[in-house]
Amino acid sequence: MKKFMDENFLLQTETAQKLYHEHAAKMPIIDYHCHLIPKMVADDYKFRSITEIWLGGDHYKWRAMRSNGVAERFCTGKDTTDWEKFEKWAETVPYTFRNPLYHWTHLELKTAFGIDKVLNPSTAREIYEECNEKLQQPGMTARGLMRRYNVETVCTTDDPVDSLEYHKQVKESGFEVKMLPTWRPDKAMAVEVPANFRAYIEQLAEVSGVTINCFNDVIDALQKRHDFFESMGCKLSDHGIEEFYAEDYTDAEINAIFNKVYGGTELTQEEILKFKSCMMIEFAKMDHASGWAQQFHYGAIRDNNSKMFKLLGPDTGFDSIGEFNTAKKMSKFFDKLNSQDKLTKTIIYNLNPCANEVIATMLGNFQDGSCPGKIQFGSGWWFLDQKDGMEKQMNALSLLGLLSRFVGMLTDSRSFLSYPRHEYFRRTLCNLLGKDVENGEIPACEMERLCQMVEDICYNNAKNYFNF
Repeated sequence: MKKFMDENFLLQTETAQKLYHEHAAKMPIIDYHCHLIPKMVADDYKFRSITEIWLGGDHYKWRAMRSNGVAERFCTGKDTTDWEKFEKWAETVPYTFRNPLYHWTHLELKTAFGIDKVLNPSTAREIYEECNEKLQQPGMTARGLMRRYNVETVCTTDDPVDSLEYHKQVKESGFEVKMLPTWRPDKAMAVEVPANFRAYIEQLAEVSGVTINCFNDVIDALQKRHDFFESMGCKLSDHGIEEFYAEDYTDAEINAIFNKVYGGTELTQEEILKFKSCMMIEFAKMDHASGWAQQFHYGAIRDNNSKMFKLLGPDTGFDSIGEFNTAKKMSKFFDKLNSQDKLTKTIIYNLNPCANEVIATMLGNFQDGSCPGKIQFGSGWWFLDQKDGMEKQMNALSLLGLLSRFVGMLTDSRSFLSYPRHEYFRRTLCNLLGKDVENGEIPACEMERLCQMVEDICYNNAKNYFNF
């Protein structure tokens, strides 16, 4: 019987162990998509407790706690103490066997705090106090944790109206880890609620200095903000969409739709889809002109629980995998851009695993030889960023594309303790490849090339792809 989470955790063969320990483990982390709060990095934030850094904002843990019968006040409530929340999480952990939370929890305890104990109700108080004590040490701040995990670059997720003042502060402070912004313009095409859209456009007008009276003014204002983001080191956009939008439209139609929604009138479903289709094309053209990579995270049904959404707002753990017939629209969208020579580097993340093979085959349609892996199949996202999900994603990419050119893992996290997700991914990758060698499916005489492949996927490919 193997020991739980020893140095060879997830590494089932000698070859896998060699690939991980001698190659994957030493590579720096490029976290090219995350949701860290930039102010916390600028301030080198010091956490008051393990509860704050571990449970604050972590909807993965909240979902598990709710499923275990834990009352909401111990998840998101304001009338419970840090210890009470932690205690409820510790009570839940033994019920998470085979859920990735069990592995993440213990990896984070081990790598951040040096704690090898298993978390359960009997060890909860001891672990809570030890973590809190260590969090008071000088190196356990926001920046200290980034150093601890050998992070080289992080890309936050930022709205076009954001000032990016904290990115500027971090850069000017001389902090050795690059913190770059990512352009996330979702609100600029969110026309479902006219009042909210108008409020956002007015905000955009103010920060851009562009008086907005028509649709072209919106594009001018967004371009100014896009240029500003570029001046601050931005190299990526990101788009959170339910599905790909590729309706046909005319300029006259879009102008009329904008005037209608900006004037406070609700749009028809057809008008909403046409407007979103237009905005996605406009965003893509901006990214191409700047040489950025564009990312698409698609397929989530968000805020399913309307009662809890009214109480807590978004990103609180009430989202799920969606079912959408997306392939034809995705193809049409990319083809339109490609036909105009406006298709930039692109990463596609699906949330429904049934689309793995769809995406893996879609990539090959639009590779153009301008750079290796121009169109990428993004790593397992959200509900899929666990061992099974990552293996299925990499298997689909291996079978139908080039795993060797894959840009690898990201945290997609709000937590400074999530960097072990990179380790989890790297161990999973090395285990997959190691088994192939041991089974005679990859020749042992190509070990040098395989070792290079591991280092590339863990670090070099992303470094070169994004020009960091």
